[in-house]
Amino acid sequence: MLDRKADFPILHQQVNGKPLVYFDNAATTQKPIAVINAIREYYEQYNSNIHRGAHHLANIATSRYEEARSIVARHLNASEREINFVRGTTEAVNLVAQAYGRKFLKPGDEIIVSEMEHHSNIVPWQMLCSQTGAVLRAIPVTDTGELDYDAYRNLLNEKTKIVSVAHTSNALGTVHPLQAIIRDAHSAGAVVFVDAAQALPHTRVDVHELDCDFLGFSGHKVYAATGIGVLYGKEHLLEAMDPYMGGGEMIRNVSFAGTTYNDLPFKFEAGTPNIEGAISLGAAIQYITAIGIENIQNHEQELLRYATARISETEGIKIYGTAARKAPVISFTVNDIHPYDLGVLLNEQGVAIRTGHHCCQPLMSRYGLEGTCRASFALYNTKEEIDRFAGALARAVAVLA
Repeated sequence: MLDRKADFPILHQQVNGKPLVYFDNAATTQKPIAVINAIREYYEQYNSNIHRGAHHLANIATSRYEEARSIVARHLNASEREINFVRGTTEAVNLVAQAYGRKFLKPGDEIIVSEMEHHSNIVPWQMLCSQTGAVLRAIPVTDTGELDYDAYRNLLNEKTKIVSVAHTSNALGTVHPLQAIIRDAHSAGAVVFVDAAQALPHTRVDVHELDCDFLGFSGHKVYAATGIGVLYGKEHLLEAMDPYMGGGEMIRNVSFAGTTYNDLPFKFEAGTPNIEGAISLGAAIQYITAIGIENIQNHEQELLRYATARISETEGIKIYGTAARKAPVISFTVNDIHPYDLGVLLNEQGVAIRTGHHCCQPLMSRYGLEGTCRASFALYNTKEEIDRFAGALARAVAVLA
C-alpha cells in the first residue's frame, strides 16, 4: 500500500474535531507539495506572459509552459502539436462540438453518447444538434452499470458521425471497453471523443493504443490546479478544424482584409492562457509518474475492494455500479435515507463524500433515483480512513433510521 499522505498539506487538519477523511476525489483531488511549489515558484520567480516577450522572465515562463505541454504529450503518447491547453474537460467537449461538429455535421447526422455521461458530455452535443439538425442517440445502461453493447452496435449506422463516451463513469466508476467502442465507431465511419477526466488519475491512457480521435481531461482531477485541462486531437483533424475562439496568439497575420491562423497547437489557444495552471499540470503528471501509475492503480483497487466489503456490512445499503472493471468509486444509498442527510452526518464526523446526482441526471433517472452518496478514493487514502468511514456511516444510519 502507498503512504503518500504526508505530501498533501491540506489533509493534515481536523473537521468538526475529527481528523479529515477526504473521499470526494472524483469531484477534485487535493494538491501535493510539488504542485503547490510549482505554482508558488511561478509567481515568486518568473511571472510573465508567454510567447511574446523577449525578456528574461518571459523566456522562462514560455519554456516552463511548453515543457508542461511536452510532459502531457509524453504521458498520453501524443505529439506536442496534438496537445491543446483548455480550461478542462468541459471546454474540450465544447471545442470539438463547435469547431469540428458545426463544420462537418449536417441535418440527419447522428451523435451517440451514453445514459451514463456527465452533463458536460451531453449538453454540448444537444446544443450542436439544435445548431445543425443532427440527432442525439443514447446507449442504454444495464442494471450492473455497464453499457449495453449490443444496443450500441445497433445504434451505429451510416448516419453516425460522432461517438462521445467517458473512459470511466464519474458516478458509478465503470470502466468502459473503449478499444471495442472506438473500433466499431470507426467501422461505421464516426470519430470518437473520449472523456478521460476520471481515468487519468487512476490508470495509464495511451491515445495511440486507444486510437481515439479526440480526448479531454481536467487537471484538477489529477492533482493539478483548477481551470486547466487538455484537449488531445489527431493532428489531421485539428488541422481541418477552424478556431473555436479568436484573439491573440491564435493568429499568424491580421489585417482588415482578413486573418490567417497560427499553427497547431496555438490555433486553439486564444488569449493569455492559464500559465500557472499548465505548469501545475506538468508538475502533477511528473509527481504521479514518479510514484508509478501501476502502483497507484494497485493501491486504489485494493482500497476499492476493502471499502466495498466494509460498507456492505451496513444494513440496507445498495451499491450502484457493480461492473467487473471499476475505478475507485462507490455510489450507494441506504434504505430510504436521503443521500444529503447521510452526507451531513458524515461531515459532522470529519468524513467528506459527495451526494446528489453527480451531474448525471439521465443516469439517476435510469435507476429511479434523485441521487446517491459517492465515496471516491485517491492515492493518498488509506484503509484506516475507510474503517473510520465505515464506522461513521453506521452511526449516521443509526441516527437516521
